[in-house]
Amino acid sequence: MTDLNEELRRLADEAGREAWPLAVAEVIRQGDRRQRRAITRWSLRRTRGPGPATGAGPGRRWPGWVAPLAAAGAVVAVVAGTAAVSGAIRGSRGTARTGLAHGTTAYVVNGAKDTVIPIRTATSTPGKPIKVGIEPTAIAITPDGRTAYVVNEVHGSVTPIRTATNRALRPIRTGGTPLAIAITPDGKTAYVAGGGNSGTVTPIRTATNTPLAPIKVGRLPVAIAITPDGKTAYVVNLNSTMVTPIRIATNTALRPIRTGHGPAAIAITPDGRTAYVANGASGTVTPIRTATNTPLAPIRTGGDPLAIAITPDGKTAYVVNQDSNTVTPIRTATNTPLPPIKVGRLPQAIAITPDGKTAYVGNNTAGTVTPILIATNKALAPIRTGGNPFEIAITPDGKTAYVSLVSAGVAAIRTATNTARGLKIGYSGSIAITP
Repeated sequence: MTDLNEELRRLADEAGREAWPLAVAEVIRQGDRRQRRAITRWSLRRTRGPGPATGAGPGRRWPGWVAPLAAAGAVVAVVAGTAAVSGAIRGSRGTARTGLAHGTTAYVVNGAKDTVIPIRTATSTPGKPIKVGIEPTAIAITPDGRTAYVVNEVHGSVTPIRTATNRALRPIRTGGTPLAIAITPDGKTAYVAGGGNSGTVTPIRTATNTPLAPIKVGRLPVAIAITPDGKTAYVVNLNSTMVTPIRIATNTALRPIRTGHGPAAIAITPDGRTAYVANGASGTVTPIRTATNTPLAPIRTGGDPLAIAITPDGKTAYVVNQDSNTVTPIRTATNTPLPPIKVGRLPQAIAITPDGKTAYVGNNTAGTVTPILIATNKALAPIRTGGNPFEIAITPDGKTAYVSLVSAGVAAIRTATNTARGLKIGYSGSIAITP
């Protein structure tokens, strides 16, 4: 852990030298948040131990990880920069899952125990933990549902899990401190963001689980999204104030695209025409026209936008503003922000049901999830979950939303009634659900 902490300090100092807004440096060094107590991704890692950690200090969540949650979870969007990842990164690119005896399964990363816990969604029953690498941080599932890929940050590897048997295969070495993963719609290639100072993305050929030559991108790549046609991957580089497109056919990095400060999350519309990048330090979202890789005028949102999800019809993007305790809807036809929607304290995660009727927002320090009716952009009564809601993934049938609560396990929310029940599975982080 010493090397990791030194790297975080170095990145924070570098951010300061480049005259970034203070918020970005604080994101990296997990600084004090004016007494607002939150369990964050980095503080979670620093409290590893033989049992549940309770001493995580005040901190701030590393941006752009909503799932990592809600892409496979929301089924309809690429959220937090990962495709088929926990979270809407968490698209509808997946194909129907057939021939797997155990049906739909949610896979929950436990970074404290270096395991992944499968949950049978039909009964919300946890299964036996699956051992993976050191400090797993993100997960993505192939569109056919046959393999889950788990990113092990400290181990510098990716562990494939065969979902039919829940057996971990030999880890794939990527190097660096990988932070994010996305899988192409045809399922042939997984792209792993190297994170840290590697400034690379490593493609993995899923047929053989072979890593290919790393692709040079910007500094500190933290999120990835892939267009629905599978032609381009967009890599968000937190320390470079840019997004790097990768041509998937040749694994070639194209000219970087300028964004706002502190880009942290990305989502792509279902028609693939526009990518939206949340710029945490600028309080804006940058639309990118994918046909030409041209950035459009930034859209003003609230403070510290760090998660984004797009409705299945592509008409509205919902941006989570952590510092404002709001969600900003954006009308994608005109790139116009609508009035912000008030949610709970320190919102960090969002996922949208497959029918496009409801968005669920995880409020980290409030211990609640706020449902939003998309037809009216009205927030409903918050759902009490306890813990620190961290990521959200929704089942393909839209009946259940799974919310990771860090040390408090997982909450299963019945979307028909917006009622929750807890699953005591130990620590929980990123989530992905089989198609």
